[in-house]
Amino acid sequence: MTSPMKRLDALRAVYDRLGDSAVVTIMGAVAAELQSIGHRPNFFYLQHAMGLASSVGLGIALSKPSLPVVVFDGDGSLLMNLGGLSTLARYKPSNLVHVVFDNESLLSVGGFPTATGTCTRLAEVAAAAGVPRTACTTTVDEFVKEFVAAQSAGELTTLVAKVDATGPAAFVTDLGLLENRFQFQRYLQGR
Repeated sequence: MTSPMKRLDALRAVYDRLGDSAVVTIMGAVAAELQSIGHRPNFFYLQHAMGLASSVGLGIALSKPSLPVVVFDGDGSLLMNLGGLSTLARYKPSNLVHVVFDNESLLSVGGFPTATGTCTRLAEVAAAAGVPRTACTTTVDEFVKEFVAAQSAGELTTLVAKVDATGPAAFVTDLGLLENRFQFQRYLQGR
């Protein structure tokens, strides 16, 4: 059996494809790992708002329909706001790619198991909610292939990436919350 892909490896593999997109991450490991690769003004690390990354991404996608939007979410976060999938499906922004890193745990807050480890299949939940394009990947190569396809599809996509339950030594970014907010706001205003 092969070991699960690491979220950091998946992020590194698509990092060069993020330059022209507004990127929203959920708190914790996803934000810390993306920033460790290299911060950009088009990255917004949503802090203290677990479950709301897809909602913020939806707002940006609807208000800036010509701007590609990528949301990097987590399984625990998505499970806290499953209704967000129905809202995404209702509005179907064609410029939004919603990536869910599923490590089957609430890693950033103690590693407690989530329902995705036993019964809940998030790509299937997204499809049942009405998201038109969904996929689930288990390797970096599959992830990159599906991510590139999602960016090119011109259709709302939820892409689940099954990843190992490992993360950085600390689940924080070294960019101040207000600094990130204003930098990202200036980025959006210029688009």
